[in-house]
Amino acid sequence: MEYITAVEASERWGVSLRQVQRLLAAQRIPGAKKHGRLWMIPGDAEKPADLRKDKKLPAQSLSSELVHLIEVTSQPMPAHNPNAILEIMKEEKHRLQYEGELAYLRGDFVRAMRCCYQIEGDEAAKLRASLLAVAASISLGDYPTYVKIEAYLKSVVGEGRGDYSSAIAEVALASVAVSVFAPNMVPEWLSAGNFSAFPAEAKPAYVLYLRAKYFICIGKYEIALAVAQTTLTFSTPERGITFPEIYLRVVCALACHYLGRENEARRWLLEAMGIALPHGFITPFAEHFADFGGLVEQCLKEKFPGCFDAVLGQWERTVKNWVTFHNRFTKDNITSVLTLREVYLAQLVARRVPYTKIARQFNISMGRLKNIMLEIYQKLYISSRDELAQYVLMTNKGAES
Repeated sequence: MEYITAVEASERWGVSLRQVQRLLAAQRIPGAKKHGRLWMIPGDAEKPADLRKDKKLPAQSLSSELVHLIEVTSQPMPAHNPNAILEIMKEEKHRLQYEGELAYLRGDFVRAMRCCYQIEGDEAAKLRASLLAVAASISLGDYPTYVKIEAYLKSVVGEGRGDYSSAIAEVALASVAVSVFAPNMVPEWLSAGNFSAFPAEAKPAYVLYLRAKYFICIGKYEIALAVAQTTLTFSTPERGITFPEIYLRVVCALACHYLGRENEARRWLLEAMGIALPHGFITPFAEHFADFGGLVEQCLKEKFPGCFDAVLGQWERTVKNWVTFHNRFTKDNITSVLTLREVYLAQLVARRVPYTKIARQFNISMGRLKNIMLEIYQKLYISSRDELAQYVLMTNKGAES
């Protein structure tokens, strides 16, 4: 069978390319297939009737608009100059989405949040930007703003339509749970890996990144690594940079680090840094500065010394914000009871990282580490690693989700 592209179909049918893309997103062109980012349409396909003329269909549903919007704003940024994407995007809402992501990656969370506010008024664009808005609110420690965003997202989910807009709202909510290590608060579809709410043509790699990060949170590092690697294999663009591909590499590095495969962790981390740091994208490494037990510092000093102060500085500025947000979100006071260093140690021990490796990472003796852990157990009124894992990795089971 002969196939034509979406561009050829728009010329043949006398409609805009965007209209053809909408028809494809709504699955209204029989036999159309997608190969990578390219749609192939049967050569004998006829232009679908415009149901709006018969008042059988609203001009544009939120879900179909959202599918199109995510496709447009998931295009890779030019590898040589990511800022060039701002010139490529002609519509303001598309440009603002990318401008916000660029600001976030560079640690300018105030500007990222400002971009999200400027999108107000367009429901699909607002919902798309919510993923960025909740991430910025965590880094800023701005819990009141998050509460407002959360109320909006829950209202979208609460409408109970079960469509793509509801799914994206749940993705934004789930991203907060994995970001603050509260895996018991993720939605059931993420923990079960049920992505049926996402249309075949619009399963963003970011959703699979959250799935991999969820497995990191519950200590299943082999699975986290498999999910992240597989997603990278099938979603990494040949040319350009995307938000998820950087973070997926960081997850691969984290999983390898926790598995004791330091050479692989280093390789993944350097690969992520090689993509991100030349453009000032320091946030992915500042967010996980302490999780790698010194590996981030080593890689920066050896390969990217000019970025060391920027990454360290952002971590120092935002770590207290993360702690504040974590406490209010989980309604748990572990970071108030323990020092920040004790929290990091507790998380590693809860994830079954060997004591010898933890002691080496923190440059302390085994005896000192054991004494610190005894103090932690006493502060939390627990007595074993199993109880610690329940406390640290699955906190607040009764918290409102």
